[in-house]
Amino acid sequence: MTGYAHAQASADGFSLRVSVRSVNHRFLDLHLRVPEGFEPLEPRIRQIVRERVRRGHLDVTVRYELAGPAAVGVNQEVAAAYLQTVHALRKQFAIQAEPDLASILRLPGVIGPPAASLDEEIARLEGVVADCLSEALDKLDRMREEEADALRREMSGRLSDIASLAGRVETLAERARPAFARRLELRLKELLGEAHLDPARLAQEAALAAERSDVSEELARLASHVRQFESLLSGGSDVGKKLDFLLQEMQRETNTLLSKTPGNEAEGLEITELTLEIKSEIEKLREQVQNIE
Repeated sequence: MTGYAHAQASADGFSLRVSVRSVNHRFLDLHLRVPEGFEPLEPRIRQIVRERVRRGHLDVTVRYELAGPAAVGVNQEVAAAYLQTVHALRKQFAIQAEPDLASILRLPGVIGPPAASLDEEIARLEGVVADCLSEALDKLDRMREEEADALRREMSGRLSDIASLAGRVETLAERARPAFARRLELRLKELLGEAHLDPARLAQEAALAAERSDVSEELARLASHVRQFESLLSGGSDVGKKLDFLLQEMQRETNTLLSKTPGNEAEGLEITELTLEIKSEIEKLREQVQNIE
């Protein structure tokens, strides 16, 4: 499900902000953005996210800023290395221009704590990052729960529509059986002309044709899938893949319904139209199920 949340913390010498953005995805697709030097914290961040989120494309961003004197500290060793390189280039290529101090200060690593100090800071910040991330995920969960309530209502409405459409198909199918037998008899008489038509053979052929076009089993299975879907919707978490499987089975039943629909007569055309509406509702449900864990 979609959502956005963030949490932040600050103390003497630094401020930290963790943001989490989530969009729909069939699986967990996690992308991290951390400041340079924070790479050792990535395994801990991934572990926390995987324990809390099962599906979705997640962007987790960690922002870290120094405050106070540390924010403008100069790494003299790094600056000296840059200056030595500049002087060596000036000498090699006979360049007269003096190095620009402001440009030197903007080079990576010149402003900020020394490397050793950064390592110590990372170790100290691990717990702070974990707490901020957990707080952001708590906020994200609340946002996603609100979306889940709206999504559950929408999907429940579509299930009711499917059940209603299937009921109309069942009524039409029952009404079509005797009409189908009569049309079969007329068709056979047209083909045989004046030849004698054995009533027993006609009844046998009609029974076989009726069996091939009977959709009661497909409708019963479709109704069972709808009930299971409703039950899972009102249940706990980790149901997304189960719902997706049920929708595949529902789609399979509607395909069989279409293949069994008899002829181009009024009942057959109406059954086809209703079944296509069922397929459309199932497809809309499949799109929404991708949002569910």
